[in-house]
Amino acid sequence: MKRIALFPGSFDPFTKGHENIVLRGLLLFDEIKIAIGYNSQKDHRYFKVDFMIEKIQKTFSKYSQISVISYSELTAELARKHGANYLLRGLRNTTDFEYENSIAQVNRHLNKDLESVFLITAPELAAINSTIIREVHRYGGDVSALLPYEL
Repeated sequence: MKRIALFPGSFDPFTKGHENIVLRGLLLFDEIKIAIGYNSQKDHRYFKVDFMIEKIQKTFSKYSQISVISYSELTAELARKHGANYLLRGLRNTTDFEYENSIAQVNRHLNKDLESVFLITAPELAAINSTIIREVHRYGGDVSALLPYEL
């Protein structure tokens, strides 16, 4: 059976930390689908979904086993539709763990075949945070060292 993982998130923006998790995930999975979700907790995005899809696709253009999709439904349902039995998630700290653990429990309740796999963020990338990147970018700061693509 093919090991397909879904890597869901708002990715506003997709960072070098995200890139690292995906590349390390390739050691575990045959295929990774990066899924950009519309988060009901967030009123609007800083970077448009289509722009982010384009940037992520370009970042991984040499990897045929990585694809990018967008969605606005339950992650557990999306995984079922795409034949993904794994959710790939990155953890920077214990706060991330608490949040991700709760989500993993609900996803498992909704889809019994779905297993969450957590990778610890590389130490040199642990401080990278999409919220901080947006704020720095908004006020004209240089964020190029934090992103795997050019804005």
